[in-house]
Amino acid sequence: VVPGETALAFYKAKNPTDKPIIGISTYNVIPFEAGQYFNKIQCFCFEEQWLNPQEEVDMPVFFYIDPEFVEDPKMAKVDLITLSYTFFEAKEGMKLPLPGYQ
Repeated sequence: VVPGETALAFYKAKNPTDKPIIGISTYNVIPFEAGQYFNKIQCFCFEEQWLNPQEEVDMPVFFYIDPEFVEDPKMAKVDLITLSYTFFEAKEGMKLPLPGYQ
């Protein structure tokens, strides 16, 4: 991904059980210091996703790396940014706090 240009990635989620589930995804950016330059335009994270039994879906994330990334001397040796997701079953009435909001 070139900093400043948009990119589209897809993540797979599969419900391996015999019952429908509602799941929620959270994300992580490594290295941590690069997270400030990662900008999601559209993402499935923090939204409930319904998966039928044995269903597998591709979930898109549309993003870009802020072009200021290349100007930051602390990022000079960073040539790989990893975006990962954790998909877990939501519990009834559970709400995740949005990062950076009180």
